[in-house]
Amino acid sequence: MRACPRASRVTAVLPRAVLFDLLTALLDSWTVWNAAAGSETAGRAWRADYLRRTYGCGAYVDYDTLVQEAAAAVGLPPSAPAALEARWLELPVWSGAQAALDALAGRTRLAVVTNCSVRLGRLAAARLDVAWDCIVTAEEAGVYKPDPRPYRLALDRLGVAPSEAAFVAGSGYDLFGTAAVGLRTYWHNRIGLARPDGAPPPDIEMPTLDGLVSWLEHPR
Repeated sequence: MRACPRASRVTAVLPRAVLFDLLTALLDSWTVWNAAAGSETAGRAWRADYLRRTYGCGAYVDYDTLVQEAAAAVGLPPSAPAALEARWLELPVWSGAQAALDALAGRTRLAVVTNCSVRLGRLAAARLDVAWDCIVTAEEAGVYKPDPRPYRLALDRLGVAPSEAAFVAGSGYDLFGTAAVGLRTYWHNRIGLARPDGAPPPDIEMPTLDGLVSWLEHPR
C-alpha cells in the first residue's frame, strides 16, 4: 500500500526589515501630551501646532524648542513642556505592540524612525523590550519626517532596500514619506485620525496591531 506523500510545509517569509514609527505606532504619546497640557482639547491643539512646525521647519530645529514654541502658541504655560518631559518615561505601550514585536524578533531586523531628539528617542524606544537593530531620530537625520531622509538613513544603516522592508506608521503624515521612499506601509491608526489631505493611501489601515504579523507574512 502506497503511503500518501506529506504535504510540504510552507514557511512564511517576512521582509528583511520592519521599521516603526515610535511615538504613535508603538507608544501612546497622545495621553502624555494631553496630561501635560491639562486636557485632551489642549493637548491635541498643542500637538497639532508642534506637528505643523516640524513639517515646515526644513532643516532640523531642536525638538525641545519646537515643543516650547507650540505650547506658547496655543496659550499653554511654560510648565507644560517640562511636564511633558517629566512624563516621558511613562509613555504607555499600546496593547498588542510588545506581542507583535515579540513575534517578529529574531525573524527580521527591527528599527525605529522617530521625530524627536536622540536622547528622547532612545528613552522612548527603551519602553519596549526589544533589541533594536537601528534607532533613527530626526536629530540624527537632520530633518523631520515625512521628509524621506530619516527613512532612508534607517534603511542605509540596516543595509536593506525599500523593496525589502516595510514600515508601520502611527501618523498619517508618515504616508507622504513612505510613499516617496517606496516602503509598503501598515497604518496603525489607533485613534481614528483622518488621512491628511493629499496623503497617499497606506497598503493597509488598521485600528490595532493585531493583524501586523499576518500582513507582513502574507502581503497582498
